[in-house]
Amino acid sequence: MALPTAFSVCFVCTGNICRSPMAASVFRARVDEAGLGGLVRVDSAGTDGWHEGDGADPRTVSVLEAAGYESGHVARRFQVSWFSRLDLVIALDSGHHRTLRRLAPTPDDADKVRLLRSYDPVAVSLGDLDVPDPYYGDDEGFDACLRMVEAASDGLLGAVREAREGRAA
Repeated sequence: MALPTAFSVCFVCTGNICRSPMAASVFRARVDEAGLGGLVRVDSAGTDGWHEGDGADPRTVSVLEAAGYESGHVARRFQVSWFSRLDLVIALDSGHHRTLRRLAPTPDDADKVRLLRSYDPVAVSLGDLDVPDPYYGDDEGFDACLRMVEAASDGLLGAVREAREGRAA
């Protein structure tokens, strides 16, 4: 009997040192808590390569560690060829969403691109689906980013679980 293929999720922001590694860390923790660690693969990348090879911003690391999340990370740039192996590409703001949909080689690949906060019913009801970039702000921006990521992660986990079950049916 063949093992099921892991469901792959990649979080994408601009430089891959603030929002997307934070989202990947939080979501990875949710996946592990749900007992899906071997069944869902989580990673992150940036639309631009400015920080490739760098660790996460120290403020991201601080906020993650204070909240009990793992903070190990090395920045990398999103590659178009990854679309074929990814099930979901989660954009952190509408600019990333547009960029990723433009990069998608096929309409099916473009359909894989979603905004993270579209999985948070409160954000949807407010029409506020962007996670603001905390990079040029103070520590409160990183705390706010974490709260937004956490609020969307449960809904995303539910969607991933449903997609996995649909794949198995």
